[in-house]
Amino acid sequence: MSGSRDGVRGAGRRRGRGERAMVPDAEFTSYYGRPVLNRPTWKPLDIAGYLFLGGLAGASSLLAAGADATARPALARTAKLGAVGAISLSTAALVHDLGRPARFLNMLRVFKPTSPMSMGSWLLATYAPLTMAAAASDVAGRYRVAGAAATASAAALGPAVVTYTAVLISDTAVPSWHEGYRELPFVFAGSGATAAAGLALAAAPTDQTGPARRTAVLGALLELGAFRLMKRNMGLAAEPYEQGGPRTWLRAAEVLTAGGAALAACAGRRNRALTALAGTALLAGSAALRLGVFHAGVASAEDPRYTVVPQRERLAARSRAGES
Repeated sequence: MSGSRDGVRGAGRRRGRGERAMVPDAEFTSYYGRPVLNRPTWKPLDIAGYLFLGGLAGASSLLAAGADATARPALARTAKLGAVGAISLSTAALVHDLGRPARFLNMLRVFKPTSPMSMGSWLLATYAPLTMAAAASDVAGRYRVAGAAATASAAALGPAVVTYTAVLISDTAVPSWHEGYRELPFVFAGSGATAAAGLALAAAPTDQTGPARRTAVLGALLELGAFRLMKRNMGLAAEPYEQGGPRTWLRAAEVLTAGGAALAACAGRRNRALTALAGTALLAGSAALRLGVFHAGVASAEDPRYTVVPQRERLAARSRAGES
């Protein structure tokens, strides 16, 4: 790793009068044949599940607040229970990946606004009790004012819960995550919306699922559009999304999300079977997207090319800018 970087830096220094700076071809190897970056050691099901369930929870809180505001009590209860269940399982997946619950609690010892991990830990610690209070008040039928306040507060934090995991993984050095830092939060926002809509369509009475159907369509448009834009802007780092296992997961996600949204829009208010099928497809599509993104990031970290080539290109661009 250090050898290839020194070669690149040395090329920038070897400039004579009238000579153009040249960057040598990168050798996509490192000492002892090891990757340039350490392979992420996160467990696929734990972390992909953490990403998926966090998006489902945050978007469900927004859907619950909207359902309360438009007098759709069954939809609101479904969304509130979905939010508390999803955020509980998401936290459990994170703790399981960390190995010991104390490691999660240790992250709350520091409040560091510049650290996505620190802010995410505090966000979960604040958001989860609010979802529990909102759901408990709804199920018990008591403490309505406190329950409404908890619902509104959880909804206010919902967008951050949906998108902060995208900020978290794109803040790493993993090429296929880091290079998508501009669009990935929008991808996760759309994916979270389709997941929340999917849960509501699968579980809530069809005569109250109008907001969920609209959320499904808008979320699918945002997810699919932002993902295509992200891949177009990432250059070489987009390649792992189009190869092997990640490609399979992401193609499945695209088909399930687009198909589920179209089915949700066409099913109407009375066809229970089609509505439930649309919801199931949307949930599966959102989960498949997170698995595809996770595995693409791992693949990009294992291949030195995705780290070295963009480094060369940035150095060459700076050299050209310095000559002009």
